[in-house]
Amino acid sequence: MKVSKRIKAINKNVNASKDYTVEEAVKLLKENSKVKFNESLDCAIRLGVDPRHADQMVRGTVSLPHGTGKKVTVLVVAKGALAEEALKAGAEYAGFEEYIEKIKGGWSDIDVIIATPDVMGELGKLGRVLGPKGLMPNPKSGTVTQDVVKAVKEVKAGKIEFRVEKAGIVHTSLGKLNFSAEQLVDNTRAFLLTIIKMKPASAKGQYVKSVFLSSTMGPGLKITKDEASLSLK
Repeated sequence: MKVSKRIKAINKNVNASKDYTVEEAVKLLKENSKVKFNESLDCAIRLGVDPRHADQMVRGTVSLPHGTGKKVTVLVVAKGALAEEALKAGAEYAGFEEYIEKIKGGWSDIDVIIATPDVMGELGKLGRVLGPKGLMPNPKSGTVTQDVVKAVKEVKAGKIEFRVEKAGIVHTSLGKLNFSAEQLVDNTRAFLLTIIKMKPASAKGQYVKSVFLSSTMGPGLKITKDEASLSLK
C-alpha cells in the first residue's frame, strides 16, 4: 500500500514503541496536524471489564472544562412552559407532539435529545429508531429530567456521554486541535479521572489496560501507565 508524504512525515516524528505523557501526545498531535480541516482529539481507553455483565457496565457523563468545540444541536421533548424555557436556554428545538411525529417520519437532524419524565411513555415507543442512533434520553446521563434548563446548558457547555463498547473500549472526542495544548490536556485528564472513579467494584485485575490519544487523521499515541492511574491530578 502506498504511503502518503503526510504519513511519512508523521512517522518520522512519532515513535510507535514509546509511551507518551498526555502533554507530549497533545503537543505531537497538534504539531503533526497537516490536513485542511480542524481535527478532533480522540481518546480510546481499553478497560478490564466485561460489559456483558450489568455490574461491569461503565457508562456516564463528564463535563469537559473547555467544551468539545463542536456545535451541539439539542431537541427538548417537553410540554408547554418547559418547552419555552428550553428554547430560551439555548435548545434549537423544543416541543412535544410535533417532534414525536417528525421522529416517526425519520427526522434525526439533532445531536442530543433531552426529555421530561412525563413524555417518556410516548418517546420510549421510538426506542427502535432512537436507540441505534444513540439519541434515546436516559436518566443516568441526565437527559431525562424536569430541569430542562440546566440540562440544556450543561450539554451546550461541553457535557458528553460515554459508554463502554462490547470489546471493553470507551471512545470519545475531547475537543478540537485548534484548542490550546493546556485546554486539551485539561479535557483529557478530566475524562480519564471520571473513568477511573467509575471502576466497578466487581471488576477484577487491571482496570485501565491502555489509553491512546489520536487526531482524526493522525497516529494513535499510547499514554504512559502513570498518566492512566489514580496519580492523575
